[in-house]
Amino acid sequence: MKRVAVLLAAALVLGGCGVGPGKEREGGAVVRVTRDFGHTEVAAARTKTLREDQTVMRLTEAKFDVKTRFGGRFVDEIDGLKGTGASGMRDWFFFVNGVEAGVGAAEYELMPGDRVQWDYRDWDAAMRVPAIVGAFPEPFLNGWEGRRRPVRVECDDAESDPCRAAKDTLDRAHVPVSGSSLGAPGTEQVTRLVIARWPRARIVRGGSTLEDGPERSGVFARFSKDGRSLDLLDADGDVARTVHAGDGTALVAAMRPRADELVWLVTSLDQQGLAAGVRALREDALRDAFAVAVTGRTVEKLPLERP
Repeated sequence: MKRVAVLLAAALVLGGCGVGPGKEREGGAVVRVTRDFGHTEVAAARTKTLREDQTVMRLTEAKFDVKTRFGGRFVDEIDGLKGTGASGMRDWFFFVNGVEAGVGAAEYELMPGDRVQWDYRDWDAAMRVPAIVGAFPEPFLNGWEGRRRPVRVECDDAESDPCRAAKDTLDRAHVPVSGSSLGAPGTEQVTRLVIARWPRARIVRGGSTLEDGPERSGVFARFSKDGRSLDLLDADGDVARTVHAGDGTALVAAMRPRADELVWLVTSLDQQGLAAGVRALREDALRDAFAVAVTGRTVEKLPLERP
């Protein structure tokens, strides 16, 4: 029953879509449909304008063939790809600007520039994934839940090249940023980008959950308790590959340690990996990804695909 309840809370699509169309607004929105944690694109659609009362559900139904169950409260199928429910543990989940919605798709009103991603995935190893990186430069540019939050870059070394590069990257994306030291207070209602080597990054709220795996963190990677290695996991939560200091591999992930708090984390066991992770902060590199492992110029979506 717990899994069914969590699934319904995470992917609920409520009926009662309201009355009458609202005024058209410039800016539009993007809807992307993927499967298997963003590894495979199924379909995509874009609008140039957006009605004032446009919801995720309305837009999705306008662009794709959608079927529901539980009296219209749950998305069962998109373009012929059908969920399996509690027995099969494969269903549809949606994100807006990379953040798992706290309301159903019929309730979530879109804003110009929003990026919606529906993903069909296995939810056995992680019932909830509160945030993903696949909508970059969102949510830094337009925010989430209808409001743009201030953006803060936190670094364990504010003068380091990776820290400067991260700020430059957001500046090129037209995102105003402030800077602070690692672990600075005032994290509520701020979207943070943290650039720090592990285990220093562990002090960030939610950082310690990366030692416990996807069931707690929503990220398919796990640092060892001694801070010397990083396990990259497959969709079952099993270890697919382990990296160590000197391998130059970074983890780029998004987390929501609390409902009003969102943090993106670029971390690595070495400085070389940290630089690689910051270089991967690009729309083309992160598109549709839940989280990524970056080694040099190679970006791998997590969870790693099974052989």
